[in-house]
Amino acid sequence: MDVRDAVRAAREKDWILWRLLPLPTRQFAALSTSESFSTKPRKRRMRQRRSRSRLPSKKLSFVPELNDHDYSYRMKHAREWLEEGDKVKATIWFRGREMTHRELGSRILQRLENDLADLGEVETRPRMEGKPNVHNLRPQATQGSD
Repeated sequence: MDVRDAVRAAREKDWILWRLLPLPTRQFAALSTSESFSTKPRKRRMRQRRSRSRLPSKKLSFVPELNDHDYSYRMKHAREWLEEGDKVKATIWFRGREMTHRELGSRILQRLENDLADLGEVETRPRMEGKPNVHNLRPQATQGSD
C-alpha cells in the first residue's frame, strides 16, 4: 500500500499508523487502534528495567597488614553506606609476596562480614580476581518496603 493511502485509511478509521521497520527500499507499517501498539506497556517495561538497575555500589579497599584503626575507619564508612541503602564492595589488595598469605585477607573479610551482619548480607562470596580478593555486601531488605 502506498504511504499516502495508508495515512488516509488510518485517518478515516481513527486508527494509528505505526512505522515498524524503515528500510531504504520499503517501509513496513501497521494500522491499529490506539490500544494495540500502545507505547505504554513498552514504557512501563523500560521504567521497570531502570528501577531494577543495581543499587549504587561503594568500594572499600583493604591490605592484609591492616591495623585496627584503619579497619574500624573503613568499617564505619561501610556501616554508613549500608544504612543509606548502598551496596558495599570490599576488596583486599595483595602486594608482592602477600599473595602467599591469602588467609589474612579472608580473616579481614570474615571480620567485616561479622561486624556488619546486622545491616547487610553477603551477596557474593570472596573470590580471587587477579590481584584483589573481592567481597560484596548488600543492605538487608527492610520490612514493609516493596
